[in-house]
Amino acid sequence: MGILFPNRTRAQESRAAIERLYIVMRHLFNRGHYKPSGVSGQEIVEALHTLSPEIYGSMADDHKVELDGLVYVIDRLPRGIEECRYVRLISEEGYDSSSFENIIPAKRRRNCFRIDKNQMLVEVTRGRSEIYDILTHLTFLYVEANKIYRHSMNEKGEKMRDWKKLEEIVKGEVKIDEQNRDMAFSYLSNVLGRTFEETKNAYLRFCENKSRNNGLFHVIYWLGKIAQEEAENNKQREISFTPTLREQVGHHIYGEIWATNIKKHLLEYHLLDRPIHIISANMHSVMNSLYAYQVLTEADKDRSISQMALELSKEENRSLQKKISDYASKHGMIFIEDESGTNLNVQIFDTAKMDVKALASELKIDKEYLKKERPVIIVMDYAFGEQAYETMDELLKPFEIDGKEIPLPVVSVSVMGKAGILTGGKGDIMLPTAHVFEGTADNYPFENKQQIADYEEAGVHVCKGPMVTVLGTSLQNKDVLDYFKNSSWKAIGLEMEGAHYQKAIQSAAYVRSSINPEKLELHYAYYASDNPLVTGGTLASGSLGMIGVRPTYLITLNILNKILAPAKKKVVKEVDDQLSKKLSSSPSSSKETSPVASTAE
Repeated sequence: MGILFPNRTRAQESRAAIERLYIVMRHLFNRGHYKPSGVSGQEIVEALHTLSPEIYGSMADDHKVELDGLVYVIDRLPRGIEECRYVRLISEEGYDSSSFENIIPAKRRRNCFRIDKNQMLVEVTRGRSEIYDILTHLTFLYVEANKIYRHSMNEKGEKMRDWKKLEEIVKGEVKIDEQNRDMAFSYLSNVLGRTFEETKNAYLRFCENKSRNNGLFHVIYWLGKIAQEEAENNKQREISFTPTLREQVGHHIYGEIWATNIKKHLLEYHLLDRPIHIISANMHSVMNSLYAYQVLTEADKDRSISQMALELSKEENRSLQKKISDYASKHGMIFIEDESGTNLNVQIFDTAKMDVKALASELKIDKEYLKKERPVIIVMDYAFGEQAYETMDELLKPFEIDGKEIPLPVVSVSVMGKAGILTGGKGDIMLPTAHVFEGTADNYPFENKQQIADYEEAGVHVCKGPMVTVLGTSLQNKDVLDYFKNSSWKAIGLEMEGAHYQKAIQSAAYVRSSINPEKLELHYAYYASDNPLVTGGTLASGSLGMIGVRPTYLITLNILNKILAPAKKKVVKEVDDQLSKKLSSSPSSSKETSPVASTAE
């Protein structure tokens, strides 16, 4: 009698597809090049179809071109990518000093260079996570391009009238104005297999970043045209990787340069002997929370910090933001613009130079502690995926100078960011108790000093529990996320950096002894940018807008309050050696829980 194997669930199939995607992409990266229409390229397409990620919407529907996913992807790739048959991923290889225009996407800080009408170079400095991110986005583009080409032809293999009209518009033979714009939307909607309203909304979303893309009509036409040339004239698309990029990935080259530069600044400003607090966050919330009130008028100071932040987020107040930055630079802030290639700027705050009397009343301050300890705050910009491990690992290493190692006196690490939520909605706050690394057996439990009680008075929904560090947000579907939410994992959300940060912290604390785990406090808090389990709630559905401002500043305030006014530790009287030995051998005695739990635990 044969062995009966149960049918695999959709979650199991999806997880297998994710694993297959990464195996294939790593193989192609090592090989150095591939053609999306070739055997290897089609393996990626098939795995992506099996997975059917939420962020790519109706990608698997052959009758409809996915518009929300297209906006999301085009915002993260360079302007003109739709016209290029050849895409080459490079490392930092000197193109920034060339005559080629540096094209930076709207929603990703990466340098890109258009070499000629057919070739685009995309600079990769953030490791494998960035490579996989780009490859999945390109695969999605080519899938949609092939759809557009098929929609442009009738059953006889002739170009359809709607496609010819679109071609006239893109080539400038017909100018779009108020009178004929609706007619143009009608032609385009037939090519896309979408409604008139859906097409018009997509057009408007492209207009939100019109300086960073070529517009919906142009993008659709060129995607279809390149697919047509491949199908009819065998002009195949190709993706390749430079030898330098293949040699450098995984070797922390950019992270080491970045971290060394920070440590040189700490040495130059005599800050290496002070308690250091590291915060992974944006480049505005800590600075505004510490310095905005000194710049604002008396009338403006009646607002809370989060209300003030909403005002500062408006375009008309950009000059005020610069005024705050200039004031901060004169009162303890050192700004380090990245020149390493990591694309991570850094701010160093010397609290000894702050005017504590002028700080916002919402900030809790222990003046005696600040005067005595003079803590230093390092704010690093958001890392991307595996880059979080590279940068944090290098930052926590001792500073080597003149043959000597100077350990950094790091007393806290805080990670604040946005993440997908599974148990709430946009703008909610998530406090992780552990990071579960998707696709591996690595789990990182830890004691999070951020507590639900810290947010009780704010009136915001807060959830606490394990969070999944995913290999890529663009590869998640409802089946996998349902599994993490409803199984014994009880995950509350997903993000891309937590496990990487924690891996670096635990390595520094327990393996290398670079930092003291007994003195280290951890603060992790995320605000919800999307809910991928809710239809229309993914990142592709549109910008978070101002919803994220308030939770961002609530988290920032809580982190700063724990830095500027640390909780008083209980004073324990010394006991003689005999009593101490007796207590330690007692069965009822308990050890203090370390703020960083090892993987083995």
